[in-house]
Amino acid sequence: MAKNFVSREEDYSKWYNDLIVKADLAEHSEVRGCMVIKPYGYAIWEKIQGALDKMFKDTGHSNAYFPLFVPKSLFEAEEKNAEGFAKECAVVTHYRLKTDENNKGKLMVDPMAKLEEELIVRPTSEAIIWKTYRNWIQSYRDLPILINQWANVVRWEMRTRLFLRTTEFLWQEGHTAHATKVEALEETEKMLNIYADFAENWMSMPVIKGFKTASERFAGAEETYCIEALMQDGKALQAGTSHFLGQNFAKAFDVKFHNKEGIQEYVWATSWGVSTRLMGALVMTHSDDNGLVLPPLLAPIQVVIIPIYKNDEQLASISIVANKIKEVLDKKGISVKYDDRDTQKPGWKFNEYEFKGVPLRMAVGPRDIENNTIEVARRDTLQKEVISIDSIAEYTEKTLGAIQQNLFEKAKTFRTNHTYQANSYEEFKLLLDKGGFIYAHWDGTTETEEKIKEETKATIRCIPSNNKKEEGKCIYSGKPSTQKVIFARAY
Repeated sequence: MAKNFVSREEDYSKWYNDLIVKADLAEHSEVRGCMVIKPYGYAIWEKIQGALDKMFKDTGHSNAYFPLFVPKSLFEAEEKNAEGFAKECAVVTHYRLKTDENNKGKLMVDPMAKLEEELIVRPTSEAIIWKTYRNWIQSYRDLPILINQWANVVRWEMRTRLFLRTTEFLWQEGHTAHATKVEALEETEKMLNIYADFAENWMSMPVIKGFKTASERFAGAEETYCIEALMQDGKALQAGTSHFLGQNFAKAFDVKFHNKEGIQEYVWATSWGVSTRLMGALVMTHSDDNGLVLPPLLAPIQVVIIPIYKNDEQLASISIVANKIKEVLDKKGISVKYDDRDTQKPGWKFNEYEFKGVPLRMAVGPRDIENNTIEVARRDTLQKEVISIDSIAEYTEKTLGAIQQNLFEKAKTFRTNHTYQANSYEEFKLLLDKGGFIYAHWDGTTETEEKIKEETKATIRCIPSNNKKEEGKCIYSGKPSTQKVIFARAY
């Protein structure tokens, strides 16, 4: 399967696109810029969704659903938000088609079926949700509202790439309402920490927590917090954001409440989200020239058992042992597949599951049954060893945990080895060509930020949350700076 697979060094972009398709994660659809997520890819997304959904509910959030369409007047209510998404909006203007009398069998828009008000296909849901919250909130007793939505959104992109940037994508968006600024800020940080926890402990992907500069903030937010990850080609990827919206949307939609003293106040708001972009991050953080590499916690199949046999009699005896192993591991909550298909040879199956990133592959033949052993291969290191079947449960649990940790440490080492300090603009430009995170002084102005972006295609990924203050001079303008920020070229 992997023989015609280009390496990362040869062509990283082609490697990524080919891997997505050949590993059966997704494919391009008939709709420009949209993708079909295939069952294997969707199974990974369901794992991501399930883990995050539990984290959200464990912190008091509930799921709801809001309309796909947003009346244009609502969308325009918060000016910065509308302006920020205007160029990406898909707009519905008519509600009916009719047969073209001059071209039988062809359909055309019925000009008589024009909508009284145009509808925006949601690029984000703040407008429709805050219009709804106005009906839900009258008193401090109605607060906080902690709502999450699993949905799809549409953002009309000119250049698309599977999972990383598509016209339609899947995501979750949290929208919360609070009585005080302090509560809203606490919520914003709490959700960012949940994203960081998930990225590092489930995806095995190290991230840097921080906040965006004014020019990089979510449209309509007062502050945007983010987690930034580094991919194997040295480019950064924004893996999740949490926004402190202040009272902007409450004022735009006139959402007020009576506080404990009976005084009317505007509500404080947050929104936060991650998307199927995490699928792209997962692929680019861990996968190699042999195909997909998946952390065990997100792998649809954690263990595959492959029989090696010459005749039906051998297969029958192997199947008894293999199904017992599967039963033991199933009871431990480990997802196991016993692949006894007779349409493919064992070698083909080995290649298939290696390419699809299954963390552990077990092979069992007649000699293994005689010796009460099984051969196990790890996907992360490609190492093989023979173990006793009697210790299979303990070994598998321990090894899956070791793979999860090893992938994190490997990614963290890569990030460390590709993190630099730049003390001048010339040094900065040289380091950019190496790829990675670059810490450098910035004077705090949008003008300088835009000039650097224009000249180098590098952006300020974040101002790290744990940043230490240090006096210096901006690498571009030479003006005073109080701290270093992280620059990188990014997806």
